[in-house]
Amino acid sequence: MSLDFDLWRTRFAAHLGDERRLSPHTVAAYLRDLDYLAQFLNQAGLGDWSQIDAQHIRALAGARHRAGAAPRSIQRFLSTLRTFFGYLLREGVLINNPAQDVSAPKLRRSLPHVMDVDQVGRLLDVDSSEPLVIRDRALLELMYSSGLRLSELTGLDLQDIDLRDATVTVTGKGNKTRVLPVGRQAVSAIQRWLTVRAGLAKLDEKALFVNHRGRRLGNGGVQKRLRELGIRQGVDGPLHPHALRHSFATHMLESSGDLRAVQELLGHANISTTQIYTHLDFQHLAEVYDKAHPRAHKSRKS
Repeated sequence: MSLDFDLWRTRFAAHLGDERRLSPHTVAAYLRDLDYLAQFLNQAGLGDWSQIDAQHIRALAGARHRAGAAPRSIQRFLSTLRTFFGYLLREGVLINNPAQDVSAPKLRRSLPHVMDVDQVGRLLDVDSSEPLVIRDRALLELMYSSGLRLSELTGLDLQDIDLRDATVTVTGKGNKTRVLPVGRQAVSAIQRWLTVRAGLAKLDEKALFVNHRGRRLGNGGVQKRLRELGIRQGVDGPLHPHALRHSFATHMLESSGDLRAVQELLGHANISTTQIYTHLDFQHLAEVYDKAHPRAHKSRKS
């Protein structure tokens, strides 16, 4: 069968949109990746689908890498090719998937930004009678107290918080719910917020945290207020709401050493996701060792 790229590109787009019900934005991303494939096939002079093999796909991935594409982009690109060739395989155009066993360069796993205990204390040490500042203190205390994701925090309704039992019920990834303990200072901050929330929230609003218009506070609103509060409180470094979740996990692990418990609290499906915090803990210990151990320093004698 001759290579009729435009025809199969169009049919693949219809497959993604009509059969797999992917969004137009996602379909467009797939098609952008296929444009690189079309250019490569044209330059290589390949005129039949059966001529494409794994070596061609590796060469194409290498070309993307040399062009400056990040490892994550190359991973996504190869995923697109596997999906596209899998579709051609289903349609009888190919007898194997040439991208199936081609691996992408490994991602460098960057360690998340973590605040130390003093930085967290400085950030949360705000005292104001302004309703929105009272709200900010409450939501940040809760995020640090219970290790919530940003989406879990902004998705909370009034019914999800039980101040008598000091627990919060959150809905995480995969629509899974978990019940988490809430610390004493977070309980106190939320109690104070609830006394002023009624003056802001619309009567039919169920969200625990609302904005100045009385509706559910969004993720962007939390990010903006946290940046402003970090500057106001003199906390160094870029502040993102997940820094509080990462700090919660790291501080819990440093104190307890119980990786499984931290995994449950964070709602990680796989413990390998939680293990990044063991690297952070070791990094902290290594820094302490380098500073304190008399045999850790290189001799200054010539």
